[in-house]
Amino acid sequence: MRHRVVVLALDGLLPFELGIPQRIFGLARDSESGDRDRKLYEVVTCSVRPPGPVATDADFTISVERGPEALATADTVVIPSSYELGPVYEEGRLTDALATALAYIRPGTRLVSICTGSYVLAAAGRLDGRPATTHWSSADHFQQLFPQVRVDPDVLFIDDGDVLTSAGVAAGIDLCLHIVRRDHGTAVANDVARRTVVPPHRDGGQAQYIQRPVPEAQFATTTSARAWALGRLDRPILLRDMAQQQSMSVRTFTRRFREEVGISPGQWLTQQRVERARGLLEATDLSIDQVARESGFGTATSLRQHIQAALGVSPTVYRRTFRARVAGR
Repeated sequence: MRHRVVVLALDGLLPFELGIPQRIFGLARDSESGDRDRKLYEVVTCSVRPPGPVATDADFTISVERGPEALATADTVVIPSSYELGPVYEEGRLTDALATALAYIRPGTRLVSICTGSYVLAAAGRLDGRPATTHWSSADHFQQLFPQVRVDPDVLFIDDGDVLTSAGVAAGIDLCLHIVRRDHGTAVANDVARRTVVPPHRDGGQAQYIQRPVPEAQFATTTSARAWALGRLDRPILLRDMAQQQSMSVRTFTRRFREEVGISPGQWLTQQRVERARGLLEATDLSIDQVARESGFGTATSLRQHIQAALGVSPTVYRRTFRARVAGR
């Protein structure tokens, strides 16, 4: 049976965010079997009340055909943000209706929040002692309201295993693509990204979107250097080499890169090499030494260190787990 995703529609929801899970999970297809019509997820929407209208932050309401009982059927529950969270946002406590609805969720169900949907998870105690994120503009308030949560305001999303949280609005796309990649691999996630016309992996974190004083006009960007680097990840790439691609000094290039991408060139290169290694581990039978060379890590030891740091498992375990997951679809 398909993995069932249940999206909880709260009054005051943002229609854009409500549609993200349906769009991203709904496009995921089983490319391994060759059946392009076989959906990997079933996505349904429910309300905290019996079926009926749910208000949005726009000039229209939506009609939801399922009540909170649908949460009991979920493998994954997604909670988009709302502008009418009331005591959840103001006092950090659930309303009776919301508490009753969340009680339907079975133990072991994966929990996902988009933007300030994280307030609901935190008020329910599901983020206690765990890392989490939310929209950067609410991060300070969120941390004050829920001091037991380890808030990271700079990232696009956080994967803490069975609980995942995303930053504001469009970061929900990044998180849902990440979940597809985690569940079914890079090829499936990249296919969804192409069909949605979004990048399969967005660089940096939400720190790059925080409003700052407007800098002086800049005409040179680091785009060409990044494209150049992506074409030669299997070879050594020095910072000065990337800077030369843009005819900049290393200092200027590094500053401009951080402004545009949100992280340092070295961090970005590591991210791209990890993604290359993941794809090779999933789609090829190359040895670990070969994967290390092809992804630019050079040695199996270096590859293991970086994959362990990024994914929490060794390359061998990642490959075995991914292959077993594909075989068990």
